[in-house]
Amino acid sequence: MQKQVFTWCAILFASALAATAQSWPQWGQNSRHTGDVSVEGQSAAKILAQVVYDPFTAQENVDPLCGGGLCIHYQVPLIAGDNVFLEFKTGTYTSLQTWETQIWNEQRLHWQDGALVRKWAFQSDWKPISYSGTARGPAWEPVFHAALSGEFIYVPGFGGTVWKLEKSDGSVRAHLNPFDSIDPHTFLSGPITVDAAGAIYYVTIKLSSDPNVNPWEVDAINSWLVKITPDGHASKVTYETLVPGAPHGNNCLGVFAVADLPWPPSPDAVPPNAICGIERAAMNSAPAVAADGTIYVGSVAHLTDRNAYLVAVNPDLTPRWHISLRDRFHDGCNAYLPPNGQPGGCRAGAHTGVDPAQNRPGAGRIIEDGTSSPVVAPDGSILIGTYTRYNWAQGHLMKFSHDGSFLTAYVFGWDDTPAIYQHDGTYSIVTKDNHYSNTGSYCNDNTFCPPDRTASDPSNPEAFFITQLSKDLVPEWKYQNTNTLSCTRNPDGSITCVSDHPHGFEWCINAPAVDANGVVYANSEDGNVYELRQGGALRSKLLLQLAVAAPYTPIAVGPDGKVYTENFGTMFVVGRGDD
Repeated sequence: MQKQVFTWCAILFASALAATAQSWPQWGQNSRHTGDVSVEGQSAAKILAQVVYDPFTAQENVDPLCGGGLCIHYQVPLIAGDNVFLEFKTGTYTSLQTWETQIWNEQRLHWQDGALVRKWAFQSDWKPISYSGTARGPAWEPVFHAALSGEFIYVPGFGGTVWKLEKSDGSVRAHLNPFDSIDPHTFLSGPITVDAAGAIYYVTIKLSSDPNVNPWEVDAINSWLVKITPDGHASKVTYETLVPGAPHGNNCLGVFAVADLPWPPSPDAVPPNAICGIERAAMNSAPAVAADGTIYVGSVAHLTDRNAYLVAVNPDLTPRWHISLRDRFHDGCNAYLPPNGQPGGCRAGAHTGVDPAQNRPGAGRIIEDGTSSPVVAPDGSILIGTYTRYNWAQGHLMKFSHDGSFLTAYVFGWDDTPAIYQHDGTYSIVTKDNHYSNTGSYCNDNTFCPPDRTASDPSNPEAFFITQLSKDLVPEWKYQNTNTLSCTRNPDGSITCVSDHPHGFEWCINAPAVDANGVVYANSEDGNVYELRQGGALRSKLLLQLAVAAPYTPIAVGPDGKVYTENFGTMFVVGRGDD
């Protein structure tokens, strides 16, 4: 009798979910990662709920390997009706260097009498890809990221596998393995994407198994894009197949030596070659799937992050096209940088526009500590955020046509999956736009690249914006964080503040959200969640908790307009509070 009652409960639960659209089932809300919803978001009047999902933040915050702060990537809250599916961590935190001692779990929370109540928890065997501890490879804890589809939730597993769970009770429907066996050196290394038909996509990387070497200092073994259909049929393709003709061996362009600063050493200097390594998946990056079934992923040479590609793949996993991200930008020396010969500028006589590290046009780099995922715009074009060091580490947002032609770029793209706002027969692009300081313009030597950006380049000072771009990546409006106050909530509910950020606070959002009215939702290191109207006017903001040096986190909007944001290991739900 108990079994029969449970079965009917599960059926009723599934029917209720089928009647309610999946409001935020994956990274970027949908398989195109556009970050927009068709509902009106609630104003941030009060905190409706908060849930700690990372109990180790006190230890992580003082880990010397991070240098202060949380070097971690987190899953976006996944929302289906009155249910929230959330990552949470257990186990033991020892160090960033041994982050695998933690255990990653998925839990279902349910809104009940105005509170979030845990209904089930599933402990995964997934482990993150290895910490690097070198100039190459990840220094930020990689993302564990599930996805919802129909009656199921797909949760990352060990060795490149996926657990298919019933959303109703967390029971295992299948353990999906696209490989012949389970290899401990193969890692599911980014968020799972679900397309409109219910197929899932994810990327995997196989590192060297030699215990005597650092796997980030030697070549990787292989890398795959995986597709699994709703009936469990798995297929995969190697990145070597997807990126034919990529340079191999000692045929990638390296960078100048630190001893040669300021760069470039001479106007026509050429840096030495570097070993490329195989092409492999971009870490922490979710595949994007367009309406026609085309899959878009980033690819990068394992040992040289300046050799990277945007790759288009047919639905049957055959290659469609790939395009290099190299030699695309002309905004380096004597352009975006201070004038040649001045502090923060290139060597006197350098050619205008080049990346000083290579004396070539700038390259869109794919590095391991970002979460930038491709975004498919309404016209079929593709956006991808990339890293560049020579513009104060701001990176570039790059745009390509559906046939792989490079169109244009905007001078910010680091760790950024922008959102799309569709309106008036066109669309706009919403991105964070941090003008960092304390990094030096293009190098880490304080003599040649002074860390105080405002002093060395007052015409382009430290500042932090949310920027809306036209479809051609031309700014339409900007909202600047001008808050100077670090504030904390006291146990009695009062707030204490100190003015210690004269240039404002960094936006710590890596995937913003946009509602049906074009209201933009983003969180900042000042601990506030912000809501911005079209035109860049502030609608409201709400202090959660101070989050300086916090991880870059995504945001989601539920079917009733509640806003789900993350701050220093805690999920906060904010809204009007009158529902």
